[in-house]
Amino acid sequence: MNEPIPVLRAVDGGTAKLMPDVDRDRAWLLTVDGAPQSYVDLDDPIHLEFEYVRRLAHVVDCAAAEGEPLSLLHLGGGALTLPRYVAATRPGSRQDVVEYDAGLVALVAEHLPMPAHSGVTVHGADARAWVEDAPADSVDVLIADVFGGSRVPAHLTTVAYARAAERVLRPGGIYAANLADGAPFAFLRSQLATFAEVFAELALIAEPAVLRGRRFGNAVLLASQSPIDTASLARRTASDTFPARVEHGGGLARLIGDTEPVEDVSAVGSPEPPGGAFTVG
Repeated sequence: MNEPIPVLRAVDGGTAKLMPDVDRDRAWLLTVDGAPQSYVDLDDPIHLEFEYVRRLAHVVDCAAAEGEPLSLLHLGGGALTLPRYVAATRPGSRQDVVEYDAGLVALVAEHLPMPAHSGVTVHGADARAWVEDAPADSVDVLIADVFGGSRVPAHLTTVAYARAAERVLRPGGIYAANLADGAPFAFLRSQLATFAEVFAELALIAEPAVLRGRRFGNAVLLASQSPIDTASLARRTASDTFPARVEHGGGLARLIGDTEPVEDVSAVGSPEPPGGAFTVG
């Protein structure tokens, strides 16, 4: 039996590389310009290697009763790790994935194809434009995991974008975004202030070391017009290999402080990660 070999290809966002995992058959790591984008196990879509993806999966797990189909919109596709997870754990779900990088879409479709009848449809489009054109009250969960290189694009950080996302969500729906920042958290504070302008409820999931400013890392921002099940999320995130904390209420209010929401005219992307923060060899 031939061993799988790495796949290297130029895509719109740089140089993509698919590297096989020597410890798991039919499992692959996707990087773009050395930055990890996705990890997929084709034989075990419930296996989630990246901790931030596990936290996003916890959000989906808590969004409805176990196994109940949901309607999801994913902004940012990568290798479709989370859509595969949802298709396996919530059969019958309808999922739309919006990925701007057409070259990356083609690479994943060729080497890591989705199973037939998965309920997942991939669209090559700009994330904000798609959200602004999407039908109102059409999805239960909107997940944003969009990075241009290693930065969240500026046009996905503003009040106008948050309003567009809120419009697409059904009553009780939840928005979840993967962000990245480090102390003094200027970007993270601005995103909390921005989404607080639009949504009644906010929560934040991150490792304690990140929240304490000891290192640059991922944080998952949650927003909804309905109460967020922070207790269930806290139990799940605390039991992960790298435990995370769920912040809400007064803790988030103190973090926001007097930070102003972000408008389109003043928006900037998330900060460039420090050297080596997210790269692999």
